[in-house]
Amino acid sequence: MAEPAAYPRLVRPPRGSFFLFGVRGAGKTTWVRETFPEAYIVDLLDESRFQQLAANPALLAPELRTVPRDRLVVLDEVQRVPALLNEVHRAIDRDRRRFALLGSSARRLRTAGTNLLAGRATVRTMYPLVPAELGTDFDLDRVLRFGSIPLVWRSEDPRATLDAYVNLYIKEEVRGEALVRNLPGFLRFLPVAALFHGQVINISGIARDAATARATVEGYIGILEDTLLATRLPAFEARLRVRERRHPKLYWVDAGIVRAAKRDLGAVGAEERGPLFEGFVFTILRAHGEVSELYDDIAYWAPADAHATEVDFLLRRGRDHLAVEVKASSRFSAAQLAGLRAIAELPRVARRVLVYLGDRSLKMEDGIEVWPFDRFARALAERALWP
Repeated sequence: MAEPAAYPRLVRPPRGSFFLFGVRGAGKTTWVRETFPEAYIVDLLDESRFQQLAANPALLAPELRTVPRDRLVVLDEVQRVPALLNEVHRAIDRDRRRFALLGSSARRLRTAGTNLLAGRATVRTMYPLVPAELGTDFDLDRVLRFGSIPLVWRSEDPRATLDAYVNLYIKEEVRGEALVRNLPGFLRFLPVAALFHGQVINISGIARDAATARATVEGYIGILEDTLLATRLPAFEARLRVRERRHPKLYWVDAGIVRAAKRDLGAVGAEERGPLFEGFVFTILRAHGEVSELYDDIAYWAPADAHATEVDFLLRRGRDHLAVEVKASSRFSAAQLAGLRAIAELPRVARRVLVYLGDRSLKMEDGIEVWPFDRFARALAERALWP
């Protein structure tokens, strides 16, 4: 198996300065070092550098005067010293310097009153490894059990690595950055939130099971989003004949992380496989959407008057829509098409696709297509998802 550092990543370097966000271990630093071997790197995980610049961010300016202006400057884990963005801002405007600003959270950058350099730097995200990056090393069963974060993927003991990963997240991202006042409450929240992977968020239910106030749960979900571990997928809203459900779904970015949060890294159970596969498809869509203008926005579709009918992902590009339903089954049945048939009432649906784990491609009389997962992944890699 190839080393993760050798895998080609989907992210492409912007021409100007840029933020590159991603969970810890996603490969941001490795990618920057490989893509920009001559870059000048300021590593804020180095405790001495962190202490120096946290105490006096203005020290960055005289340091950069020793660096040629045409050399890329990398600030790794920039969220540890948000005040450095003021120095970066000045260096971009005054010296036309180019920066790569790497981070595993945007929370403190926003909290500190910054606005991500007011458009002076583009924003990119690095996701866990996807099939287009892994190539022949891709193994769906392994991805669903342990995820595909490079740090874990290359580990000889992925189970132990994931356990340590969650503990490190709690220690450095949550406690170390003082993101929560009540750490025991957050520790109760994590495994409960993991159970909602791929489900409509029920704040009251999470609060009850975690013995935590509703308002606190809202804040905790925000922390998961800001530290890039999870995201909310909104419900599609349009002026149709039926009212749309408005509550978002919660998706964790990586199967290994969500299973580690539940403290369950054994063999994947039948009840887990569906949400884990669905979540992985969402991560793939987001990763390709970052680099290929795959969609303008993405949602799930579920009319409020038909609770058993929904479509997992509805992509919009311009005025057109593309519907994707995901089934973690190797067998196809017509009953799996209920949501895709119901969504035909939505104007300008360019394609309706069922993605499953079988090996045959099919096309129904009403135009719905049934694709094996490998065909779906290949279509994304070839930018051929849209007709």
